[in-house]
Amino acid sequence: MNEQGLEQEIAQLQNAYSMITEFLVQYSFSILGAVLIFIIGLWVAAKVSNLVSRLFQKHEIDITLSNFTSNFVRILVIVLVGVIALGKLGISVTPMVAAIGAASLGAGLALQGMLANYAAGITIIVTRPFIVGNTIEVQGVSGLVKDIHLGMTVLTNEEGEQINVPNKHIVGEVLHNSFANKLVETKFNISYKADPDAVVKMLSKVLADSPQVSDGEHAQIGINDFNSIGIEIGIRYWVATDSYFQAKYQVNSSLFKALRMADIEIPCPVKEIHTQQS
Repeated sequence: MNEQGLEQEIAQLQNAYSMITEFLVQYSFSILGAVLIFIIGLWVAAKVSNLVSRLFQKHEIDITLSNFTSNFVRILVIVLVGVIALGKLGISVTPMVAAIGAASLGAGLALQGMLANYAAGITIIVTRPFIVGNTIEVQGVSGLVKDIHLGMTVLTNEEGEQINVPNKHIVGEVLHNSFANKLVETKFNISYKADPDAVVKMLSKVLADSPQVSDGEHAQIGINDFNSIGIEIGIRYWVATDSYFQAKYQVNSSLFKALRMADIEIPCPVKEIHTQQS
């Protein structure tokens, strides 16, 4: 029994060896050809991707659009090469394409929100309503654009917080783009006894001399309103977004010092209380 079992095992090994040898003899060149085609395809995909990146860089096209296009071209070339390699092995890709299509339909229905973000991301990359480094405000959220992905746009503020905004909440909404700067609006009162023209002239010089103010010579300052307290002065100027609050505080300090040195009174609300003695 032991000898008979050993002979059966040897026979099975011989049959397996014969099948493997026959398979290698019959398909070795096809396998080798498919591997070579795929390796060459990877090399071609990398070269084409780099070529697209260089062309975009030469024409000074946005880096986000450049990266997206070059990666898309590389993936497309790899897919095409993979189809050719599978054909070399005699594998039909038609059933595989049908299965991928059916799976994609089901995944699309389940991931509508994610696909909407991707579609919006492509729209942002192509139309470029803003680029990295711009300051945007949308749906009450504002910040400096740090990065643009297919699914979301990454913002950052002066505190270093990272704000991820899904792209579907950007496309189709009212978008404010102030590029690298952000507007500061300040209001305060001066006494009716003061000369508002002299105050406006003095503070305009302060803003023009402030290094924190972007284009200080074109800052807006004037009489904003009149009220029971005094003459309301309004000031509007731009500062760099990445140092918004720091610049605002420093400019406010300079404005206050200038008002104090000029003996300009900043009136405060006063309540008069009259008491009657019975």
